[in-house]
Amino acid sequence: MNASKDKVIEKNKRYVCPDKIRIFNQIGIDLVIGKREGPYIYDLDGKKLIDVHINGGTYNLGHRHPEILEALKEGLEMSVDIGNHHFPSPLRGEVAEMLVTLSPGEMKYCVFASGGSEAVDIAIKSARHATRRKKIISIDNGYHGRTGLSGAVGNAKSAAFFLSDSPDCSVTVPFNDISAMKNALAEKDIAAVILETIPATLGFPLPESGYLAEVKSICEQSGSLFIADEVQTGLSRSGKIWAIEHFGVAPDIIVTAKGLSGGMYPMAAAILNEKAGSWLLEDGFAHVSTFGGSEIGCHVAKKVLEIVSRQETLDHVNNISKYLAASLQTLREKHSHLVEVRQCGLIAGLKFEGEIGAVMMSKALYDNGVWAMFSGYDLSVLQFKPYLFTDKALVDELMEKLEKSIVQCAS
Repeated sequence: MNASKDKVIEKNKRYVCPDKIRIFNQIGIDLVIGKREGPYIYDLDGKKLIDVHINGGTYNLGHRHPEILEALKEGLEMSVDIGNHHFPSPLRGEVAEMLVTLSPGEMKYCVFASGGSEAVDIAIKSARHATRRKKIISIDNGYHGRTGLSGAVGNAKSAAFFLSDSPDCSVTVPFNDISAMKNALAEKDIAAVILETIPATLGFPLPESGYLAEVKSICEQSGSLFIADEVQTGLSRSGKIWAIEHFGVAPDIIVTAKGLSGGMYPMAAAILNEKAGSWLLEDGFAHVSTFGGSEIGCHVAKKVLEIVSRQETLDHVNNISKYLAASLQTLREKHSHLVEVRQCGLIAGLKFEGEIGAVMMSKALYDNGVWAMFSGYDLSVLQFKPYLFTDKALVDELMEKLEKSIVQCAS
């Protein structure tokens, strides 16, 4: 390790994230990101890595995409800054209109935030106001953020860590268990069900046929709202703008973040239908976010939405996803250590043998020039998420490195 990298790690260990550094150190990963470009990140030591973690979808378009860089520069050269959240903004209005127009169902409003957790908080507050109910259903070991309300739903251990767990506010059920969902909604006291369309931190298990549509139907019958958390699965990663579109469901609320930033400026939003957004007509000061809908950020987000909604982008994602699927299937047939491939577009979870099989694979891939993250709530599943403009040559290179890592771990 060079001296400058050593100093960076020590300073962060002292002041920023000591336990996280300890965990990665135990695994044998000492990454400090320096240069970054397209699908690549470079360690301060100069080590080149293909990034298929992309920070949960933040680098959906790759690192420092030229059009996003240009949009950021243009925003800085305009006569705008972050802006004032109290007043109308041309850029904010344009981006809100784009998000509403690009969403399924009858969306009507867009409330901006600076990150996904805050956007989930907005979604939960909106659902509670609309239904005059408090409880939120999420799945066991789901993940929707780490702020107050978002941190109270999903994984029970994480909620309890900061004393955010409360049976009066949150109910969890197993994913893909429609019977458990029916029983929970039968109480008629549920404000909303919040689901990641394909739960990332759980290892990207795919919704069973008809599951999401049935959940939405039961919500309608019980007077509850359906919140689609598309923070990691949205913005064309699945081959459609929102992954929920694959399942024929029109949510009452969609949450987006991460990739909306273009990897360059924090942006997030809750997209609401008329019922969910009713509070906006009653009390415009009920929720405020100083940095939500930053005008510079909106200039970046506008370009992001232009790129991901281009037909050529969607066509490319669908075509390369088929090539990736065939390549992964070939690997699975050759190597029993790769137990299962879960894939929807460029969203993939790779399940390996052993309870910590994905942790071992993450280390092996790191050594072989790929950064891929294990799933936090299922350490046997590796999150494998190439960026939107992945081509066949990059898939081939990834398969070569993946196979080498599989052989190393299996032995």
